[in-house]
Amino acid sequence: MSKISVVGIGPGGLSEMTPKARQAIESSQVVAGYNTYIKLIEKIIGGKKIIGRAMMQEVERCQLAIEETLAGRDVAVVSSGDAGVYGMAGLVLEMILDLPEKNRPQFEIIAGVSAVNAAAAILGAPLMNDFAIISLSDLMTPWELIQRRVRSAAEGDFVIALYNPKSKRRVTQLAEVQKILLEFREKNTPVGIVTNAGRDDESKIISTLENFIQEEVNMFSLVIIGNSQTFIKENFIITPRGYKI
Repeated sequence: MSKISVVGIGPGGLSEMTPKARQAIESSQVVAGYNTYIKLIEKIIGGKKIIGRAMMQEVERCQLAIEETLAGRDVAVVSSGDAGVYGMAGLVLEMILDLPEKNRPQFEIIAGVSAVNAAAAILGAPLMNDFAIISLSDLMTPWELIQRRVRSAAEGDFVIALYNPKSKRRVTQLAEVQKILLEFREKNTPVGIVTNAGRDDESKIISTLENFIQEEVNMFSLVIIGNSQTFIKENFIITPRGYKI
């Protein structure tokens, strides 16, 4: 029976893809994904059929992938990072479970290295204690709800990782987040910015809550904001776990 695999390809480099994820892609007959992510793995796709689409075409892409599976072909639906963290796992799973049970193809969700883990490793060890991940994209989540989540995480003294921090259309939200956080945290709280983690043009910036919005940030950046215990040492960010040294 044909199978659909929802695959997290990691942050970008093939060396950071899990062996299981690579095997699923290589053994598939069809690969579906956002064009940018398809390009990241083109060296291992070979001559497979590709269902590539732009942003905002996720439902169509997943529907086509399921149709290919129902037609008897093994399909890999790829997402960057982990497929279950702002990826395609939820949508594919919903669409498959909406089918009559007797018509459902085999499916598997294959974990990948999330962007937040890749960025944290580049910055040092900022996620050693409790943390929250929040996307600043308001395409599917109202901005008022995002603000409430930021405020709750700030009040709870979580380390906060921000996905989708800025785009050509969204240019003020990061400053609004900074304003909320400054109500709860010192202005010298460490902030790390990693852009294109795991890719050829990877960059790392260490800043503070007071100054980080002056740095270059885009949709390929991930921002990690420390909690009240986080500190900077020799250009690395560390959030202590509590071990006695």
